[in-house]
Amino acid sequence: MNLALTWSAKRLAVALAVALGWLPGGAIATTDFPARPITLVVPFPAGGPSDTVARIIAEGMRAALAQPLIVENISGAGGTIGLARVAASEPDGYTLAIGNWASHVGAINSFKVSYDVMNDFEPVAMLALAPVIFVGKSALPADDMHGLVAWLRQNPGKASAATSGPGSLAHLACEYFQSKTGTQFLLAPYRGAAPALHDLVAAHVDLLCGIDAPTAIPFVRSGKIKALAVLQQRRWAQAPEVPTIDEAGLAGLYVVSWNALWAPKGTPPAIIAKLAAAAAETLDDPNVREQLTRLGQEIPPRDQQDPNGLAAYYKSELDKWLPIMRSRGEVQDGQWLVQR
Repeated sequence: MNLALTWSAKRLAVALAVALGWLPGGAIATTDFPARPITLVVPFPAGGPSDTVARIIAEGMRAALAQPLIVENISGAGGTIGLARVAASEPDGYTLAIGNWASHVGAINSFKVSYDVMNDFEPVAMLALAPVIFVGKSALPADDMHGLVAWLRQNPGKASAATSGPGSLAHLACEYFQSKTGTQFLLAPYRGAAPALHDLVAAHVDLLCGIDAPTAIPFVRSGKIKALAVLQQRRWAQAPEVPTIDEAGLAGLYVVSWNALWAPKGTPPAIIAKLAAAAAETLDDPNVREQLTRLGQEIPPRDQQDPNGLAAYYKSELDKWLPIMRSRGEVQDGQWLVQR
C-alpha cells in the first residue's frame, strides 16, 4: 500500500468530517488554531542533536504561529516512550512529536510498542538532514574504503565495529555494509553514540559504520579517528575533504540521519496544513538556516519538507531498511538480537 496515499486519504476523510460538522468525540475547531501553547515532545534526552534541532524549530514556529511551542523531553526505549505519549494524545494539533530514523525506523524491530509507528502518526514536515560518516580507529590498517574492504575480507570475523545499540542506525549501517561488501566482523552494541565514539577514539573497537558527521568530524580533524567516507552522493560542505561513498567505490550505500515533525493520527488536515506552513516558513528564515548549518544539519529540499514529501521519504526509508532488518537479524520478545 502506498504510504503517502494512505495518509492523504486519512486527511481527506477527516476534512469531510469537519465539513459535515462531525468528528468522533466532538468536532475539533480549526479556524482559530492555535489558541494556546503547543507541546512538542522530543523522545530523546535534552542536549542531543534531535533536541537541539527541535528547539531551533520551536522558536521559529513560535513566531509563525503566534503561540509558543513548549519542548518536553520524554526519553527512553529508543524514542518509543515519548512517541507513545503523542500517539495517545488528542489529535488537535496541540501535541506534536519530533521523530527521527531511530524512533521511526530502528524502533520498529527493537521494541514492543503500544502504537503502529507507520499508521498512528500524521506527517507534518521534514526538518533537517544530517550526513552520516563511516569512521575507523586512528591505527586502522587502511586509509580508504578500498583498503578497508580488502583488509576485512582477508580477516573475516576479526574486526569489531561499535554501534549505538541494537537496531540503531549505526547497527543497521554495519549490516548494510556487510551485505554490500561480503565482509563479516563483530558488532559491539553500546548505550548510545557517545560511548561508541569514545571507545573508537580509545581504539577498543576498529570501526563505527555510521555516526552523524557533525559529531565525528572534530575527532577526525584532531587525528583521533579516520574518516573513510560520507554515506551520501555528494560531499559534505563542512568537510569536503572526505570522499563520498560513491567515490570510495561502494555506490548506493547511502545512510542519512533525519529529524521530522509528526502529529497524532486524525489531526485535521487544516491544522496539519497550518503547522506545515509554519515549519516551511521557519526553514526559510536565514537565521534558522544559519543555526542549523552551524550544527552540521542540511535543510531538506522543498519537495521533501511538506507532509506528502515527508510521507514519500519515510516510505522510501522503510522500503530500504525493513528488508535489511528482516534478513540480517531477528526479533524475539520485542528485542533485536545482534547475533547472526
